[in-house]
Amino acid sequence: MAVAIRLARGGSKKRPYYRIVVADSRNARDGRFIEKLGTYNPLLAKDSPERVKLDADRVSHWLSVGAQPSDRVARFLDAAGIRERAARNNPKKAEPGEKAKERAEERATKLAEAEEAKAAAAAAPAVEEVAEEAPAAEAVTEEAEVAAEQAPADTADIPAEEVAAEEAVAEEAAVEASAGEEQPEAAAEDTVAEEAAAEATAGAEPAEGADEGATADSPEAAEAPEVTGESAEAPAEGEAEEGEKAE
Repeated sequence: MAVAIRLARGGSKKRPYYRIVVADSRNARDGRFIEKLGTYNPLLAKDSPERVKLDADRVSHWLSVGAQPSDRVARFLDAAGIRERAARNNPKKAEPGEKAKERAEERATKLAEAEEAKAAAAAAPAVEEVAEEAPAAEAVTEEAEVAAEQAPADTADIPAEEVAAEEAVAEEAAVEASAGEEQPEAAAEDTVAEEAAAEATAGAEPAEGADEGATADSPEAAEAPEVTGESAEAPAEGEAEEGEKAE
């Protein structure tokens, strides 16, 4: 039978109290025990003498018959001077377990995915702007290339003088087009000036009463018949009748 010197928990919730017992290692922690060797109260101060109580004689007896103390009890025995505790080295003591490692890996992957999503969301607007500007730039470059390809072919067979004449004609057409935009206003001004001149000339012509003021010595006054209450057409008809008689 493997005998161990270990702790058996007692006390209430959140107020632990331990007994130092000798028990079969196959029994439960708080189950049957062979003998009680002392007590341990973790609620007391570390320098309190009532914190750890041991029966040194009975502990020495059980150690002599082959009982193995637990790590915590070995610390108590070393502090009491009953049995020296051998130095232990456990480099993997602070290493997390397998499940803790899995949880850490899951958190790391989630953080990496979140960062990638943020980077993609930040880069999406810039990519859209570049995609919108690219077709326009490509169209401009294509038009420039087509014009550059067509220009030498069009002007290859034409003499330099004709090319210069065509350029001059194009410049004159551009000047006329620019002048044509201002022509309506100039035409309106010209029509206003012509109307004013026509009114001035109409005022300067002699009125019908001016012939009556002519002198009697003038030949026109002698030849002109007197109009007395008859319309202007009467003399003309009389003259026509006289002419017929004379014939």
